[in-house]
Amino acid sequence: MEELDQEMLQYTIAGIIALIVCFVSTFYLLRRIGKDPRNILPVNFANRIRVPLLIFLCCLLAKVAIIARLFRFDYTYSIVGRLSTIGIILSVAWILIIFLKVFKVQMLRKYDVDTEDNLKARKVYTQFMILENIIIFIIVLLAVSIALMTFESIRSVGISLLTSAGIAGIIIGLAAQKAIGTLLAGIQIALTQPIRLEDVVIVEGEWGKIEEITLTYVVVRIWDKRRLVVPSTYFIENTFQNWTRQSADILGTVFLYTDYQIPVEKLREEQTRLLEATPFWDKQVNVIQVTDATEKTVEVRLLVSAKDSSTAWDLRVYLRENMLKYIQKNYPESLPKTRISIPTEKPLENS
Repeated sequence: MEELDQEMLQYTIAGIIALIVCFVSTFYLLRRIGKDPRNILPVNFANRIRVPLLIFLCCLLAKVAIIARLFRFDYTYSIVGRLSTIGIILSVAWILIIFLKVFKVQMLRKYDVDTEDNLKARKVYTQFMILENIIIFIIVLLAVSIALMTFESIRSVGISLLTSAGIAGIIIGLAAQKAIGTLLAGIQIALTQPIRLEDVVIVEGEWGKIEEITLTYVVVRIWDKRRLVVPSTYFIENTFQNWTRQSADILGTVFLYTDYQIPVEKLREEQTRLLEATPFWDKQVNVIQVTDATEKTVEVRLLVSAKDSSTAWDLRVYLRENMLKYIQKNYPESLPKTRISIPTEKPLENS
């Protein structure tokens, strides 16, 4: 017994020393690799992986102790063995998730969504974000399943449940029909991409940008900073407007209502002058047309283009304000008015 205790003490000391040496050397190596920008690992990778790495090394050390039969009591082997197995499974899953996130960050470094022409970048970001969630869900599901299968009672329950898998599958399928449909819709969005991150959309009559896409829902950032949370199935089953599906450039309209006396050619000259003086215009479309005429006013439509919807809004406001100032200053008689004709009475003849 004393010989066994002595052997156990020696193994504990040697194991702790080996654990410290392995952890410190691995941590130091990862930090050195991360400091070189040419390597794939980021600078903070060592700090992110230190906890699962420490759990993995401790559980591996416990496995070695079990193989060497160093514990005194038999039930210790069962408890330590099961805990070390679960620890190894979960720590490996944790490390895989960290590696997946690092891989995603490194792959997305070459794509910048803040540039003006960011269509390809938003497409790649959307794919990686949704696929990352799917892979993490699969890793966690497999890790938890494998960990639970280490328990004999749960394994026997699982085997018995397989005999009634047909009926259970039908019941679960009916009960979780909406949830499964939502998950499949999220996967379909990742593959077909009817929407991408930062796409400008009109959903439920609201103008906003796609802020977040998950497997089950999509967050739309409304222009006034509200958030519209929409199920993923909405973008598969319903019609919506996507203003940046192929490109971000867009046409904008401004309507002016004036009197019949307005000189349209002068308005065209003023609009051209205003457009050439503002950075909002992309120098593509510059049109003025009289699109309607009523008994009181004429409708003048200003049609212009901009690089994206936000800039188009600013351009429309800019034109509307300055064209009104121009009409008020130069052609005030052409502002909308109501005409009333009052017949004059004939003077009475002297009898």
